[in-house]
Amino acid sequence: MYAPNVFDDRLMDNFFDGFFNSPAWTPGKTGTMRTDISEKDGNYHMEIEMPGYKKENIRAELNNGYLTVTGSQDETTDEKDNKGNVIFTERHTGECRRSYYVGEHLNEEDITASFEDGVLKLDFPSEEKKPLVEEKKLIAIR
Repeated sequence: MYAPNVFDDRLMDNFFDGFFNSPAWTPGKTGTMRTDISEKDGNYHMEIEMPGYKKENIRAELNNGYLTVTGSQDETTDEKDNKGNVIFTERHTGECRRSYYVGEHLNEEDITASFEDGVLKLDFPSEEKKPLVEEKKLIAIR
């Protein structure tokens, strides 16, 4: 019987092979939703990497000044032999979510979004809108 040794390379190879080859570590399937944010001409531009997700499985929601982006996916993989018999089936269901504080001055109409090539792009004003007519402010007289 083989008893693994702490210093045996095969023990660590087998451990890490099983761990890093799991669906949770497969590139393009899950991740941290890498985000780039830039500001130009009074607007923020966000690009969120979401490779492997379909447009219909992505949701963006604004609540109390927080923009929450959620991506979900269900995937089934079948391997068949040369006779068409299924010899292996694997299912992966996952969801990733990330929230960004964008300010309470925004509403849904202020944000534009598009999704292309695995990248969600969002644009919105960086500053609170100023009223068209300046409000009069009274000065207290003592």
